[in-house]
Amino acid sequence: MKFRYILTTLAFLTLVICAIQPVMADLDSSNDNATSYYNIAEAAINIGQYEKAVQYFDMALADNTTLISKGDALMYVYKDKAGALTDLGRYNEALTTVNAGLVQFKNSTGMWNNKGYVLYKMGRYNEAADAYTQAVTIDPSYVKGWINKGNALTQAGRFQEAADAFNTALTLDPGNQDATTGLAAAQKGAASSMPVTTIILLIIVIAAAGAALWYVKFRKPETKEQSEKKSKENKK
Repeated sequence: MKFRYILTTLAFLTLVICAIQPVMADLDSSNDNATSYYNIAEAAINIGQYEKAVQYFDMALADNTTLISKGDALMYVYKDKAGALTDLGRYNEALTTVNAGLVQFKNSTGMWNNKGYVLYKMGRYNEAADAYTQAVTIDPSYVKGWINKGNALTQAGRFQEAADAFNTALTLDPGNQDATTGLAAAQKGAASSMPVTTIILLIIVIAAAGAALWYVKFRKPETKEQSEKKSKENKK
């Protein structure tokens, strides 16, 4: 009887140990340094401490061995680090960061949107529009991407394409104020702009008309002697 009791006790203890091990493993993983650094960085961004955020994002990337590599957290490290660098005006570093992230997350609308933002802040509006195009190609319902694309195209002077982007945003989200404002700006730009070829033709026409007017008004009439001389030369 005593032996049976001992066996029962051992079996119970074995079950308890088996049940506790996974829990302990989960507790250990929750202390992953990379994830802790990532959480500190995100908290820093929320209160505008971008330098601190960049510092801890770098620490997270350097210690990226466990949890952070298993989900979307790594993508957010690249994306949000690029955003923080952009807000600090460190555009070249931001572009390098977002490009590194796109190597691993090429289908992330957020990554492409952030690349567009960096390029926009650098004044590279056509390239920014291309980045936003990638974002809305991946997700055609991405309203923010369409609006950002429209803004970049407006800055690039491509007003009709900008209007098309804003109209798409309004189709997806009727009444969106940013899209409405952007569309008005694009339409105003289109109305006030004139194609380069039209301007060149207009300049040529004005120049030709001016030359003709000058010739008619200011050329000296031939004297009688000049006219007779020309007539004799023609007879020879």
